[in-house]
Amino acid sequence: MCGLFSSIGFSPDRARIDIVAHRGPDGSGWEVHDSPSGPVALGHRRLAIIDLSEGGHQPTSDPTGRYHIVFNGEIYNYIELRETLRQQGEIFTSDSDTEVLLRAFAVWDEAALDKLRGMFAFVVWDKREKRLFAARDRFGIKPLYMAQGPHGIAFASEIKQLLSLPGVSGRMNVARVHDFLSSGIADHTPETMFDGVMQLRAGECISVETGKGLIEATIRRWYSTSVPEIHLSEAEAAERFRAALSESVALHLRSDVPVGSCLSGGLDSSAIVCLMSEFMGSGTGGPKVNTVSACYPEKSVDEKPFMDEIVAHAETVPHFIYPRAEDVFAKASDITWHQDEPFGSTSIFAQWRVFEEARRAGIKVMLDGQGADEPLAGYHSSFTYYMAGLTRQRDYRMLLRTMLERKKFHGLPVTDQLKTYLLPLLPGKLAYALRGTRQVLVQHNWLDGDALREHGNPKGALALASELLDLPPVTDIRTLCMTLTYASNLQMLLHWEDRNSMAHSIEARVPFLDHPLVEFLLGLGNDHKIVGGDTKRVLRAGMAGVLPETVRQRRDKLGFSTPEQVWFRGPLRGLIEDGIESTLKRYPELMNAVGVRALAADMLEGRRPVDFTLWRIVNLGIWGERFGVSL
Repeated sequence: MCGLFSSIGFSPDRARIDIVAHRGPDGSGWEVHDSPSGPVALGHRRLAIIDLSEGGHQPTSDPTGRYHIVFNGEIYNYIELRETLRQQGEIFTSDSDTEVLLRAFAVWDEAALDKLRGMFAFVVWDKREKRLFAARDRFGIKPLYMAQGPHGIAFASEIKQLLSLPGVSGRMNVARVHDFLSSGIADHTPETMFDGVMQLRAGECISVETGKGLIEATIRRWYSTSVPEIHLSEAEAAERFRAALSESVALHLRSDVPVGSCLSGGLDSSAIVCLMSEFMGSGTGGPKVNTVSACYPEKSVDEKPFMDEIVAHAETVPHFIYPRAEDVFAKASDITWHQDEPFGSTSIFAQWRVFEEARRAGIKVMLDGQGADEPLAGYHSSFTYYMAGLTRQRDYRMLLRTMLERKKFHGLPVTDQLKTYLLPLLPGKLAYALRGTRQVLVQHNWLDGDALREHGNPKGALALASELLDLPPVTDIRTLCMTLTYASNLQMLLHWEDRNSMAHSIEARVPFLDHPLVEFLLGLGNDHKIVGGDTKRVLRAGMAGVLPETVRQRRDKLGFSTPEQVWFRGPLRGLIEDGIESTLKRYPELMNAVGVRALAADMLEGRRPVDFTLWRIVNLGIWGERFGVSL
């Protein structure tokens, strides 16, 4: 896990790699080469994880001097790939996965990408052909941004490295800010919230030719989003799931530095911790798993009882932190600087504190449960599509069972579920008559500002994300999982995790995103994901005997990972109100100020639930101030 920078045509500037020294405090490297289109710069900051010797230093080249690489990430199957390459005559001088990646590219060219299991963003300069090649992993675990001007193109691990380059204005991309404010979605298109800064999307690569003195860049998708359907019994699916996740966790434990794990007490992180404990032999005299968890005194969001179950079951060394409301705004500007763009909720502050504690404890690699909810339909919002499907199929028996189980597991009244899922399917007059006196929240048209009005997306951010990758429209659980995994939520969550972990010079690893496992989960039928009120069916079945039953059978999924409603209406209320006014003052033409204030008052005074909208508005202003973003 590292930071990289590369440019062609622009004046080489080593400060652009040093600005992300937090991504790689263990070493730095810089090279400048010649090309018909101007100087080619390669910069790197190293976080030493595999092969801690100088053999892992970057930029590095192959023995012929033709290929030069800067690489951010981990290739988990590097040992197997190295053996395959040795059988083809390659000789290695280090134990690093970087050397394996470079030799793989030298031997197989772009076909090497299909052989990689891992997370990666890398740039290779082909000195002989005067060609630069860059690629990003299948799911966008590692970032790769780019900016192109009239005379140059540049690539970087973080947006801040590209700001102030010729052709990059630093102005707001209002269309993407609209998506963020209205839907809470970011990283769902090639564009960022900075005008002129793009990102290579997950599963894409780019080839930049300079031989004719012109910069000719071609982007293509190297990883297909097409997944065939898999038909298995519940027992067969559970067995395959357990085998695939176990193999992934074993690969993700490959490291020459201490490895720990984030632990929330939920199904996903708990499964990883328990498997880690088995592989490390924690119960038979082997090293203990270090776990780091965020806890709260507010019982509505606290998962410590489940954390305690896992700590005892897996015999971990626990580290508990207690995020405080008074620290949210004290850290907000710095977190925003590391994130590069506005972030969605104060849960990112809680995650920041988890990685901060991991660094204090000396843990350099952290495994996390990120990436399970998307291919497994783990969000409660997935029930909208599940229950609509049951209604279309006229499976009223299962529909009734689902509503009763959701009442039992999640406390949702059956009458509310009927109004939510069935009334929209009925004719207008009948739906109105049955709706009765149900209260409808006042709409304040807070997005109806002059600037945002021009950039509204009538189809919505989720539909836009699907269209850009030619994914099928979201109509059921299967298509929802594909969009969440490939196009929307997952990329945004990975962005936040990468920046929070790297801010503390920690490598975050996500075993649920080993691509054989993801492809298996996306191919499974809906009956392996949601059945009645039961979510993540295949995970629960596959982890029988691995997880303690109190955790394996829990059905509650917390909506907030921080007690925002309590915080915002209590100790942070004044700061939230001031933050909203600051954003409105900075961008007076962006939103409808009257509507924003009315919406905030309704939430803060208890007339409607607090949601993430207030933080998005506040953080937009913090972002604008920290980066000097103009409208």
